[in-house]
Amino acid sequence: MLTVTTANVNGLRAAAKKGFVEWLAATGADVVCLQEVRAEAAQLPEEVRTPEGWFTVHAPAAAKGRAGVSLYTRREPDQVRIGFGSSEFDGSGRYVEADLPGVTVASLYLPSGEVGTERQDEKIRFMDEFLPYLKGLKERAAADGREVLVCGDWNIAHQEADLKNWRANRKSSGFLPEERAWLTRVFDEAGYVDVVRALHPDQEGPYSWWSYRGRAFDNDTGWRIDYQVATPGLAARAVKAWVERAASHPERWSDHAPVTAVYEP
Repeated sequence: MLTVTTANVNGLRAAAKKGFVEWLAATGADVVCLQEVRAEAAQLPEEVRTPEGWFTVHAPAAAKGRAGVSLYTRREPDQVRIGFGSSEFDGSGRYVEADLPGVTVASLYLPSGEVGTERQDEKIRFMDEFLPYLKGLKERAAADGREVLVCGDWNIAHQEADLKNWRANRKSSGFLPEERAWLTRVFDEAGYVDVVRALHPDQEGPYSWWSYRGRAFDNDTGWRIDYQVATPGLAARAVKAWVERAASHPERWSDHAPVTAVYEP
């Protein structure tokens, strides 16, 4: 069995003080993909930078205190690659992938965007470059007899079922028609599968991000923007997937919750 968890930690140093260290010690995951680490490796506490029993790779952003992705694996990867061949984004702490036996696992932090600003333009540029890369990655992996699993904060709610207040957010970044259409292309054109949605086709959510404002978490007024996106062969082996939603607001160590999936051999 292969168990994989993805989590946007909203600052790994802060999350470490709020319960991430204890969560990592207790998890049964074989691979953990983190996003929004917001720290250089040297700035992380040792029990987070190189925890016992894990191999780690940290890909921080060149811009201090922004973005950053990490991978934790129980076994040493055969190979690790940071970035996806983009002159603009390879130093931005948004993508890292590792080759494990039979599968390439990646941690992705897609830009969040904001309508009418340069941040949204950046998000669109990222999406325009990343889709061809996903296609090529799938082809290369297939030629090598491998599957692909891209986990992370995709910052797009794909369907109405992925966003509690979808009517009020039709003009908001993260639920724009062009963003949702792009994610459809990832599934229909590039040939990947949304693992959680495939296992829970008729469910509202399950949401993975809730604003810290108001009572969004208590009311489960959330967004499903953290995905495990797999090639069809691996997706077909997924037997269960769930959001590790904290029992209460004070027990959260991020505004996102970990998303975990289990794959049969």
